[in-house]
Amino acid sequence: MIGLVEQEAPGTSLRRGCQVLCVSRATLYRHRHPRRPAAAEMELRDALQRAALAWPSYGYRRLTHELQRQGYRVNHKRVRRLMRQDNLLCVRRRRFFATTDSAHGRLVYPNLARTLTVRGPNQLWVADITYLRLRHEFVYLAVMLDAWSRRCIGWHLSRHLHEELALGALEVALAHRPVPPGLVHHSDRGVQYASGAYTTRLTEAGLAISMSRRGTPYDNAYAESFIKTLKHEEIYLNEYADLAEAEASIEHFLVEVYNRRRLHSALGYRPPAEYEARATQTMAVTPL
Repeated sequence: MIGLVEQEAPGTSLRRGCQVLCVSRATLYRHRHPRRPAAAEMELRDALQRAALAWPSYGYRRLTHELQRQGYRVNHKRVRRLMRQDNLLCVRRRRFFATTDSAHGRLVYPNLARTLTVRGPNQLWVADITYLRLRHEFVYLAVMLDAWSRRCIGWHLSRHLHEELALGALEVALAHRPVPPGLVHHSDRGVQYASGAYTTRLTEAGLAISMSRRGTPYDNAYAESFIKTLKHEEIYLNEYADLAEAEASIEHFLVEVYNRRRLHSALGYRPPAEYEARATQTMAVTPL
């Protein structure tokens, strides 16, 4: 089709040819005058492929920011075109397995997070539980996030889906983070989070208790998004032989990869640790 443009009468404009073929002028030039990729483009494509392999679930926008952080001058349109040409696809989703048991008679708390505007660290912590398939068994992972920075501040892995699982992640968070007045702890209304031992520990530590509404997972969207990222970028890409191997791999991902290297669009395409550090410096020099 594009060869027809060259057969048009001399008076036919290039713009008209592009309109007829429904292509951009840049696309037309690429097909009329094919050229061998320059060394700079080959270097960019190599960097893009390596980034896509390192971050299999990254889309073209997040990969664009990753390349820009590495010093490449590139926009998202070019990255999307190169990804399409090189067939760089994201990891497919897997089937969902529920870990929330809200059919209990324990006290359920109102959702305080719905009306909370988070403007800094340690104002809203969100918690959730997911599962991992090992070679011969299932194990369960409880996590705690700071909703402001999306940083994972606590986690605990166990073979049992009991209240001790959630308590383990909570204790890690309490050991590493201060609890200022007004800090809200939000979770689903699962039995682990509604247990007497868990709610008592929250009250003793000075946290206000908040829970999602029944059948409304979007009430805990921060944690749901984190679990999705964890599964696509760590769990689905590995086969853990045993609990010890899973613990080591999960800890490395949460501490070194997710908190310190993974880019978050909601944070201006920065990792959580970097976002917290920059925001803390800004707060320190901003006059009251």
